[in-house]
Amino acid sequence: QVQLVESGGGLVQPGGSLRLSCEASGRIFSIYDMGWYRQAPGNQRELVAAITNGGSTNYADSVKGRFTISRDNAKKSVYLQMNSLKPEDTAVYYCNSRLVGVMFGPTENYWGQGTQVTVSS
Repeated sequence: QVQLVESGGGLVQPGGSLRLSCEASGRIFSIYDMGWYRQAPGNQRELVAAITNGGSTNYADSVKGRFTISRDNAKKSVYLQMNSLKPEDTAVYYCNSRLVGVMFGPTENYWGQGTQVTVSS
């Protein structure tokens, strides 16, 4: 079984910064893409940022220039540095990973439990 454990959420004032972390553990042979999604009340879950195992990144237009995604393959971890936070960034942030558990096994998609980010004065 594979687990994704997020940390780093919390309450921050507008203009502030937070850094989210997510570590994958369990039976993992290879991790392909890792990313962060978010879901605000009444909204659908949306992609925030993603990074391939080669380091290519993709960002939602709403966070470009403010958020930076990175990963540490040795630690099976992905990070999201969030700067210049706005109230509209308030949401539950979910870590996502597409990986293979065993050699020649199927590619599977896993989610973390979510961490709350609240931007408010």
